Amino acid sequence: MPFGIGRSPVDKRNRTVADLLVAQLIEAGVRRIYGIVGDSLNPVVDAVHRSNAGENAGKGIEWIHVRHEEAAAFAAAAEAEVTGSLAVCAGSCGPGNLHLINGLYDANRSRVPVLAIASHIPSKQIGTGFFQETHPDRLFTECSVYSEMISSADQAPRVINSAIHHAYGARGVSVLTLPGDVADLDAPAAVPDVACRPAPPRVVPDATAVQQLADAIDAAKKVTIFAGAGVRGAHDDVIALADKIAAPVGHSLRGKEFIQYDNPFDVGMSGLLGYGAAFDAMHDCDLLVLLGTDFPYDQFLPESVRTAQVDVDPTHLGRRTRLDLAVVGDVGETVRALLPLVKKARSRKFLDAMVAKHEKAMTGVVGAYTKKVERTTPIHPEFVADTLDQVAADDAVFTVDTGMCNVWAARYITPNGKRRVIGSFIHGSMANALPHAIGAAASQPGRQVVAMAGDGGLSMLLGELVTLKHYDLPVKVVLFDNASLGMVRLEMLVDGLPMFGTESPHVDYAAVANAIGIPAVRVEKPKDLRRALQDALHRPGPALVDVVTDPRALSIPPNITAGQVRGFAVAMSKEILGGGMGEVVSMARANLRNVPRP
Repeated sequence: MPFGIGRSPVDKRNRTVADLLVAQLIEAGVRRIYGIVGDSLNPVVDAVHRSNAGENAGKGIEWIHVRHEEAAAFAAAAEAEVTGSLAVCAGSCGPGNLHLINGLYDANRSRVPVLAIASHIPSKQIGTGFFQETHPDRLFTECSVYSEMISSADQAPRVINSAIHHAYGARGVSVLTLPGDVADLDAPAAVPDVACRPAPPRVVPDATAVQQLADAIDAAKKVTIFAGAGVRGAHDDVIALADKIAAPVGHSLRGKEFIQYDNPFDVGMSGLLGYGAAFDAMHDCDLLVLLGTDFPYDQFLPESVRTAQVDVDPTHLGRRTRLDLAVVGDVGETVRALLPLVKKARSRKFLDAMVAKHEKAMTGVVGAYTKKVERTTPIHPEFVADTLDQVAADDAVFTVDTGMCNVWAARYITPNGKRRVIGSFIHGSMANALPHAIGAAASQPGRQVVAMAGDGGLSMLLGELVTLKHYDLPVKVVLFDNASLGMVRLEMLVDGLPMFGTESPHVDYAAVANAIGIPAVRVEKPKDLRRALQDALHRPGPALVDVVTDPRALSIPPNITAGQVRGFAVAMSKEILGGGMGEVVSMARANLRNVPRP
């Protein structure tokens, strides 16, 4: 929304720097701040409180009291992701704002507009080793696009404005370090209004580069498209291109929600979480076209296939794999310029073969994950994700914990152009699903928000269940409860290591949630799952479904290397020698259905 229209609810006379900060945030469209009150942050919190006083009730900023500042940063990141607008979090001096850092790394790497208020010790004490002294203006530099300290009242207005514009313009986190005594100073009498938020620019590719890409496509007999998050907003253009040049379309995890739906040329996803025929389509083609992706796992990218890359950020070009042709530009702008230049493919044989291979994989290997398990206990996590996909709303927001929940969401949550799937997909932090869900639910009232959480992640920030109850946020927590760090178990097996340190005690998280006042149920039998999920999804307010899942269920990639096979074999041998024969047999029984067959 545009800034600078109308007046802030906070009077611009006789106010403090903290009042000024709140007023500028309100004019920038900010509606809430996630954080924990305390000492040096108190002037800001008081200004937030007064922004809603008297006739301004409901016109100011809402304070969302989380239980850990890390959750505040994750919540702000999710709000910025689903709304596209600036979201704000805050932490008090020293340990308070240090807790923000993990969530801010996630937000900055996801390139969403977040502003963090890091309050500081009294300004005259800085540099003396004072109680709780840190240097947030230095500490947050690596996880932000802008990090500055406000040292005087006169400096404040322009620095606050600059922080807002950097968060939007550089697409990332801005950090304002604000000593408590400076926040309490009288604000300058005349300050500039917050400038209007500019519309995002069109990044139009060079015409010569587009023609070279068209020539390369026409010269190739077999072309594959691999799409990332950069195809957002260009779905129909990419599908039209794929149709014209007869190219199968694979995607990254972040690209899935923007390209997989209404896509007859879909061949799935590549990578450790991959499925389908994407890997084969990328390795068997003559030309691989990377569209808006900075896919990090180069071991899944071909080394001997001619590769073209289209990206709005030139620093992404060629840093993961070979680069034979580069185009700097927005994917939509580039594809629309490319479409009239390329010739219609004379043969669709390669496309048809890859789509057929993908279909076989989906009905065979991946399909086997959910077939014939309705009576099997412990419950297979694939069955849980597949059932959730069927009963969730068409416009639901799914927040997904890092680890095995990433796998189940990637393989079983069906995108449709309206659903969103949010996770710590680049930073890869544990415990993100619940706090991400808090931000999504707070900023999207009336929209179904589902947190796909693992017990490892939930237990790490378990206190945020109190936040759900406190604000009656309608987040539905679907807990994949296997009393284990499942992804770590898999990593150990691949590396030939026996499983160690991955087990957790069995905890009745439904009982914990009920004790907090959140309606919850524990599901141990597959036949009870669908009804439990439906009841939770249709219940007002928060709810938790604690599903006891099979800890031995593994995610096996569609392409297993010889080294990975050796790793599995060595690890299983060590388990047997260590007296774990029963565990090995149980794991084999749980995963035989998942092993790729010729």
